[in-house]
Amino acid sequence: METTQTPPGPASLVSATIRLHQADNVVIARAQLVTGMWLAAEGINVSGLIPPGHKIATSRIQAGHAVRRYGQIIGFAAQDIDPGQHVHTHNLKMIDFAREHTFCADAKSTRFVEQPATFMGILRPDGRVATRNYIGILTSVNCSATAARAIADHFRRDTNPQALANYPNVDGVIALTHGIGCGVDPEGEALALLRRTLAGYARHPNFASALLVGLGCETNQIDGLLNAHGMSEGKNLRSFTIQDSGGTRKTVEKGIAIVEAMLAEANTVARQPLPVSHLVVGLQCGGSDGYSGITANPALGAAVDRLVQHGGSAILSETPEIYGAEHLLTRRASTPAIGDKLLARVRWWEDYCVRQNAEMNNNPSAGNKAGGLTTILEKSLGAVAKSGSTNLVDVVEYAAAVTAKGLTFMDTPGYDPVSATGQVAGGANVICFTTGRGSAYGCAPSPSLKLATNSGLWQRQKDDMDLNCGGIADGTTDVDTVGEQIFRMIIDVASGTRTKSEIHGYGQNEFVPWQIGAVM
Repeated sequence: METTQTPPGPASLVSATIRLHQADNVVIARAQLVTGMWLAAEGINVSGLIPPGHKIATSRIQAGHAVRRYGQIIGFAAQDIDPGQHVHTHNLKMIDFAREHTFCADAKSTRFVEQPATFMGILRPDGRVATRNYIGILTSVNCSATAARAIADHFRRDTNPQALANYPNVDGVIALTHGIGCGVDPEGEALALLRRTLAGYARHPNFASALLVGLGCETNQIDGLLNAHGMSEGKNLRSFTIQDSGGTRKTVEKGIAIVEAMLAEANTVARQPLPVSHLVVGLQCGGSDGYSGITANPALGAAVDRLVQHGGSAILSETPEIYGAEHLLTRRASTPAIGDKLLARVRWWEDYCVRQNAEMNNNPSAGNKAGGLTTILEKSLGAVAKSGSTNLVDVVEYAAAVTAKGLTFMDTPGYDPVSATGQVAGGANVICFTTGRGSAYGCAPSPSLKLATNSGLWQRQKDDMDLNCGGIADGTTDVDTVGEQIFRMIIDVASGTRTKSEIHGYGQNEFVPWQIGAVM
């Protein structure tokens, strides 16, 4: 019998550690372990203090030899490591090594369900399907951000409830502002990327109507944005500038009047049963810990497998956080060309880091490391688990429209607000966000579900979390059961149930388009 302090669960059934693969030479602590504890399952004594979610060596690992978790290499011993010792930043390092990128080896035919699930969605007149019903105010440049916020603030239900009192079917009026839009090459990649992002939001089904507000003299001219993406103004898409309107006060007054004219039509929507095939779920993890790849991420992956079997779509992103695990995705590519597209994005990031004098292994944050993650390889192997086991059917650039059914990979940074902004621009109408440290995040106009990786976080931040996946580590439930819970929660949220982040009012500040290139 192991001498341990076990987490909640049947003591006779729950081990003090979690072994993820027979080939691993580390296991994961379920709870804090101290010197002298006997781990019967591994036949070793604990040496030192091992925090929850951290790694313990199960055999002697010589300096320079591989350390394995999930049956995969997560780094190399920086010094000799004895059985029972803590394995972390002090004795584990990154060394470049060859990975075999086999294409399509694990691709398989999708077994679709006979009776796909439905959700209560909003069908737009042009056939697009929404999960929320907002009016959006977008800005072409940072200079118009204050005016845009003032327009949206007029319609806040908490401070001016009468403004939307007659429009109960409108979820709100939100301003999505940013810090760029000028001082960039007018023909360069940075402006093209910003325009692609703004166009994706302006056309997003979760906006009944959108208003674009500019300054007037910026590089990102509104006409240029609309022309670049084949868009034109109409009753559901309006635009104007501060300079043409005669200043800030007149701009705010004009914006309020335009939004008021949009509200009546926006309020006419009614939810109706629609196939789950209309759902596009963005997959995010932030504030990851040592449990992320054991609990919430694989449970979300199980939900993704269900979603795809019901005809829906999911977007995996954060290229720096699949680095070192991309070989697992290329094996699931439905064609060699898709595998090649993924590796091309990885190579872009390697080159980008060289140009920026950075390293891919710089990615794990201080919080990631405190939670038990040591290298980007370890973090990536857990992050990829969010995508389940379904085929990889497409690879797209940041903020590009996602059109393929199934799992698509979108190239984004690992920084969560930037990554999710790209996913929503690409069409995500729900976001699922796993966290082990307790990220504070929400997304608008698409609702965001927050999934806690451990029960301790759930107890500390229940007001921010929508579901506790920590029971998987505690031994009180399993990945498949929680995966089913997540799938059902996605349907409920898509049908209008508000998430914790929506209740708190998150979403407007978390609109962060990816800024690349020179700012001049």
